[in-house]
Amino acid sequence: MRAVAQRVSRARVTVEGETIGAIEAGLLVYLGIGPEDGDREVWWLTSKLAELRIFPDEQGRFDRSVTDISGSVLVVSQFTLYADTRKGRRPSFTDAAPPEVAAPLVERAMDALRDRGLHVEGGRFGAHMLVEAVNDGPVTILLDSSDLDRARRD
Repeated sequence: MRAVAQRVSRARVTVEGETIGAIEAGLLVYLGIGPEDGDREVWWLTSKLAELRIFPDEQGRFDRSVTDISGSVLVVSQFTLYADTRKGRRPSFTDAAPPEVAAPLVERAMDALRDRGLHVEGGRFGAHMLVEAVNDGPVTILLDSSDLDRARRD
């Protein structure tokens, strides 16, 4: 499971001219699902997202999480996070989970964030979406569940 999390002052996603998700201050999360991902990765990633201290305190230091600031999260499914660009000029997406695996895990991740008390909005799985965001900082963090296993070894 991979995510790109951006600290935003606002973000929204539209499909065919209709806004289907919008937030004010919080996180815009592009979420990619791998074929071996499951509940363990959902738990790890949503814990990280909810607790990641990338919002400023009174001194301007990164010391608050989206939970601490009562922020919101906009989750947009993003299979292209699994692009393989090692050969040629056209990316391969064979490392991304198929839709029947990925769609339920995106929903589980959104539900897990809601279970943590966060306001969560989402895009539409498989749709052509337009995403607008005001990246605050800018702050952009890459999270990869392969770090879960790497951290256990260290």
